[in-house]
Amino acid sequence: MLELLFKELADVFDGDRPIERYARQALLASSGLAARVDLPSSTSANLQESILKVMAAEDAHPICGLIADAPFQWIPPQSSSDPLYVKHSFSKAHVELLGPTGLVFSDSVRLGLYGMLPEAEYGVRTHPAEEIYIMLAGQADWKRGSDPYTPHVCGDRSYHPSMLEHANRTRDCGFMSVYVWHGDISTDGYSYAGLPAKA
Repeated sequence: MLELLFKELADVFDGDRPIERYARQALLASSGLAARVDLPSSTSANLQESILKVMAAEDAHPICGLIADAPFQWIPPQSSSDPLYVKHSFSKAHVELLGPTGLVFSDSVRLGLYGMLPEAEYGVRTHPAEEIYIMLAGQADWKRGSDPYTPHVCGDRSYHPSMLEHANRTRDCGFMSVYVWHGDISTDGYSYAGLPAKA
């Protein structure tokens, strides 16, 4: 199952930016290793219903069916041990597929799945890695630098060059996305500043 997911995700990264080409190559190169990962035989029950609902919607990317059936252990991301970051992470679901702590090891890329519950916020953060999120289901508002929040739906991308401040939030529905970090993928330089000031 994981080998198929890697191959299908490679097709999601079909944009023109070098980071997407890199993600595609990394997924295809690692798909053989993914075939050897021993996943549990039963599907995970810990992906929240509100996220599963948007993944089953007609406007969701078809790969969401494969993701929903995968027996992943969904947990909040763990990019920082800062108490404020931890407090703001309970509304998130995450699995690192490829990376230093991924189901398949890589020391040159972090790539995974990331979703969020409705009515939640993930505040302003920066990190040395360049990053892109591709929306797979639902809706989220993304904020880049000093720009206002902008709605994103399935197929939309939020690209963050190295050290660009960015944040995201949900309204009445959750979302699921795939992301990749490239460059300096260490979390040592990750910084979380909390929720942005209200305009």
